[in-house]
Amino acid sequence: MTHSFRNIFDAAERLGEVELSNPLDVLRRVWGYPEFRGMQADVVKSVISGRDTLVLFPTGKGKSLCYQLPALCLKGTAVVVSPLVALMRDQVEELKGFGVAAGALWSEQPPDEASEVKRQLRSGQLKLIYVTPERLAAGGFETMVGGGGISLFAIDEAHCISFWGNNFRKDYLSLGRLKEMYPDIPLVALTATADAHTRKDIVRLLNLSDAAVFIDSFDRKNISYEIVPRSNPRSQLLDFLRPHDGESGIVYCLSRKKVEETVEWLNDNGIRAKHYHAKLDPAVKAANQDAFRMEEGLCLVATVAFGMGINKPNVRYVAHLDLPSSVESYYQETGRAGRDGLPAQAFMVFGMQDIVQRLRMIDEGEANDQIKRIERAKLNALVGICETTACRRQSILGHFGEVHPGGCGSCDTCTKPIETWDGTEAAIKALAAIYRTGERFGVGHVIDVLTGKVTEKTKRFGHVDLAVFGAGKEFNASAWQSIYRQLLTLNLIRVEHDEFGAMKLQETAAGVFKKERQVNLRRDRSVSRGTGKTTDVAGASSRSGLSPDDREVFEVLRQERLAISRELGIAPYVVFPDTTLVAFATRRPQVLEEMLEISGVGQTKLARYGERFLRALQTAVR
Repeated sequence: MTHSFRNIFDAAERLGEVELSNPLDVLRRVWGYPEFRGMQADVVKSVISGRDTLVLFPTGKGKSLCYQLPALCLKGTAVVVSPLVALMRDQVEELKGFGVAAGALWSEQPPDEASEVKRQLRSGQLKLIYVTPERLAAGGFETMVGGGGISLFAIDEAHCISFWGNNFRKDYLSLGRLKEMYPDIPLVALTATADAHTRKDIVRLLNLSDAAVFIDSFDRKNISYEIVPRSNPRSQLLDFLRPHDGESGIVYCLSRKKVEETVEWLNDNGIRAKHYHAKLDPAVKAANQDAFRMEEGLCLVATVAFGMGINKPNVRYVAHLDLPSSVESYYQETGRAGRDGLPAQAFMVFGMQDIVQRLRMIDEGEANDQIKRIERAKLNALVGICETTACRRQSILGHFGEVHPGGCGSCDTCTKPIETWDGTEAAIKALAAIYRTGERFGVGHVIDVLTGKVTEKTKRFGHVDLAVFGAGKEFNASAWQSIYRQLLTLNLIRVEHDEFGAMKLQETAAGVFKKERQVNLRRDRSVSRGTGKTTDVAGASSRSGLSPDDREVFEVLRQERLAISRELGIAPYVVFPDTTLVAFATRRPQVLEEMLEISGVGQTKLARYGERFLRALQTAVR
């Protein structure tokens, strides 16, 4: 260790014990980032000035730093409300990795652990304390916090307070009292997913009418989007996953049973996978989540019970085997990929049964009619994105009120444009088949009638004798599935779930029968299997763009990072994110001073890991 770097090691030991005043200096010293990104500087200024602040940034734009950095600049302790214990612990671990004094408290915490955190809190050692909303509601924080008092309140995942948000939590409603109890302490609310209705709820329920509002672009440019008709979903998924060998990702399924079956099938096919759902044994669930955090190249198959606010930055893909409930859910779930800004992929298969199943879940739910209407509208908006012939990115952003010119070049409809065709005659046949069979049957049976398939059911109901029987033989069953999906999206038909999924005609269908309305349809590509190559976006990997030599160096550094993480019992990305390893591999610093010039290398991390990575670099380039 050179003498000139003694001050770095000394400073690393003092972080969290002293007040830091210059935000940019804090950013560079602690996080190792050379500059603020996007609107971060304006948000930090607002919070440090003591103003209530609402932050709507997409995942990956650095929301957490918008309260973490002010917490280091202000006197006292920042109280951060977070919905999940796993997320809190993950963020505390990451902050400690930067040399920041942080802790967490929750209701069912082991007593010894809670006592130690409270001791640190009372003695003023902690700059940030993470709490669940239930723990905060229990009170006592004002007296528990040390002499510096509370510096600010941060409400993470603030959309949870809105019933219209996709992760509503009743315990968030109690947070509305914070401004009444602590009117002089700044409150910052943060979310990555909120439509206009949800934003209004956040402002109203948290009493933020005078807050400064910062809304950044919701465009996740590093994520490529691909949505394909359901054909052979397991083969489609397998083809998508093959190019991501050695990388971490998430596969979402709607049911626990499907999660478990998919995990078994993936492992049988050479894809290392674990499962996660709400009914899983708590010990197994915790172990699988920890494995996903700590290991490289693991596929986690999960229901939506997993992932809200996930902190792992190097998730390279998110796949959906079932349709989410809304555009907000789809955006949030796909947004768990590529938080580090490196290329990532979102892939989904969907079919008519997905729509029928989601509509049935809405109709059988306990919500009132008004809420059900909104839920149907949200689902229809997502189905519209699935069926669009336009740029998917343009359609997604348009849902959030953001204008995009289209032609993004990184979604399947842009890289391989979808053909459209005059489907009026096909629509008439499809509608006639519903009408002639008495509007009593689901899509599968009606397609059997159209394609002239003789089954026990078509014979029993006399449908083999109908004029429409076999009238649609020019298309196969998959094509008719696509047509019926689009007719549902166009509001020409509806599905009655209390009649076992029977399709019925809407009044608007009359105009089609009379040929007063032309029906333009998309022509789905003929696929038997999906492939992750449709979007062809630079491999969508942290290794994308690296030369063969640099890629070898990157892999050596990744192994060194994994070794350190196992030694210390921390997640690999807490050591250094992939972005920093890529910079190491391409710029190849020779001394510690040069490492400080790389984004993500702060003083504490340089002190802890710098020498080891220098040695790894020297070994890799010999």
